[in-house]
Amino acid sequence: MKFLDALIPAERRDSINPYSFEQWFSDMSGQSWSSPFGFRTTYKQDPAEPIGNNFVGYVQHGLKGNGIVFALERKRLEVFSQARFQFQRMTNGRPGDLFGLPSLSVLEQPWPNGTTGDLLARMCIDGGLAAGNGYIARQGLELIRLRPDWVEIVLEKRELPVGADGSMVHVGYRQVGIMYYEGGLHAGAPPAVFLPGEYAHFAPIPDPEATYRGMSWLTPVLRELQADTQATKHKVKFFENAATPNLAVSLPKELTPQQFREFVAEMDKKHVGVDNAYKTLYTGGGADVSVVGADMKQLDFKATQGAGETRLAAAAGVHPVVAGLSEGMQGSSLNAGNYQAAKRAFVDTTIRHLWQNVAGSLQAIVPPPPGARLWYDARDIPFLLDDMKDRAEIQFRQAQTIRAMLDSGCQFDSVKAAVVAEDWSLLEHTGLFSVQLQPPGTQPAGNQQNSITITDPEQAARLLSSGWTVVPERSPGGDAA
Repeated sequence: MKFLDALIPAERRDSINPYSFEQWFSDMSGQSWSSPFGFRTTYKQDPAEPIGNNFVGYVQHGLKGNGIVFALERKRLEVFSQARFQFQRMTNGRPGDLFGLPSLSVLEQPWPNGTTGDLLARMCIDGGLAAGNGYIARQGLELIRLRPDWVEIVLEKRELPVGADGSMVHVGYRQVGIMYYEGGLHAGAPPAVFLPGEYAHFAPIPDPEATYRGMSWLTPVLRELQADTQATKHKVKFFENAATPNLAVSLPKELTPQQFREFVAEMDKKHVGVDNAYKTLYTGGGADVSVVGADMKQLDFKATQGAGETRLAAAAGVHPVVAGLSEGMQGSSLNAGNYQAAKRAFVDTTIRHLWQNVAGSLQAIVPPPPGARLWYDARDIPFLLDDMKDRAEIQFRQAQTIRAMLDSGCQFDSVKAAVVAEDWSLLEHTGLFSVQLQPPGTQPAGNQQNSITITDPEQAARLLSSGWTVVPERSPGGDAA
């Protein structure tokens, strides 16, 4: 345990104060919340439940408790988990062709009955929505997914000789490993220690308040999620009360508390809930009934909830058109060109960023051979096949480039490598030039004789391609030789 004793306390996840209903009401209305005596509505009080800024809170209230969040994360996961891993050659800092090696098998079968898609799906949820951090440990030929909220990042102070007098000064922290507590930080079990090279840390969105820790895309929109959840509850309550607006009943101040409670109990018994809908309401003793608030049409409920869905989609990096949200399924958004543009933006920004990040993260436990890097292969993903027209256009332009380089006398393999890597320094010349580079009517240098005799048809064909004129030799009898 000397190793652990030498370390400073691990970096911990910040907690937030519960967002109470009273604070929510104050923020939304600018007024203080109170429950005045003598005032009763047909809707029961339903305070907004705070959503914890932690793994369990995001999973229970976000992924499992909200349909919009689930739809957004599902769309991200469906595309992200279809990639494969390959090694990619690097030449002069430029990426080259992809190739495979047996060492990639641990990513192809990370655990018994597991696939690359299973691994990427877990990392997408952990590193994207649920915690902002995904941890994968390697033990031999098996990968182990570590639950993010049971992991601590272990740091040590970084001391550098940068003081005014050359003295050592504390400058940030250095990551020296992670500790995993089975069952949680407070379960009492001793931690498992993983050193660099034994684990991968996937944190695609960095937390500005931490050095190495990531942040969930759900963190900035917790209040949007809370509002969307409450809007859904409001819709349910509206229909539970027979699609009628909220009624308020005011009673005279002369009533005693006991009389008020009796009136409320009788009112709830006969008029609250869908089973008591459409009954005639009789009041007496000075009771006054009025409509409170507005119905869904007056609230423009679709626009209100739809705007919240769009803000959640923006935080997730998924265009509403791609996710099939209400604001993305109307007007010009349904045009084929707009859908293709939205899909391309989703892939080129959100998904490719995640692929690049996860490849770099897993490279810590699946080291590439010298002169290469771990990379993703997205060529066989159906979601990207709609871009085949653009890819074909690019390939056509590349073919034209290859033809021009070959006609200029460049060596074929070097032309291929240069086009793939977009690095013209890889071109190698054969020393031979096309006939178009020779002045008209001239012969290649070194050929001083006026004519030569050729008996090999292949040699004659090569001379023809170089600008020579080949005349068949005739025998004395007049037949062509």
